[in-house]
Amino acid sequence: MIRHVVMFRWNEGVDAAHIAATTVAFAELPGQIPQIRSYAYGADLGVAPTNLDYSVTGEFDSVDTFIEYRDHPAHQALVQHYILPHVTERVAVQFAVS
Repeated sequence: MIRHVVMFRWNEGVDAAHIAATTVAFAELPGQIPQIRSYAYGADLGVAPTNLDYSVTGEFDSVDTFIEYRDHPAHQALVQHYILPHVTERVAVQFAVS
């Protein structure tokens, strides 16, 4: 199994309405992309000053199914609309879990 973790920091001025809309968009992906085995996402709780603002984790059966998710039109639309124009920093990692 592959776990995908991505975290990002919003641009200055991104408001609560955009964050809420992004969360709704993430919530819709598992119904659109069957390769997602499990999915979690949400805003940082603010308990450490160096944390990023938002995180998404997903689990996939294989590298191939992760790539199918990554390249899926629904995921790419979310990234293009809700993420790329609105973030100043993004970090991600994919690793095998047993």
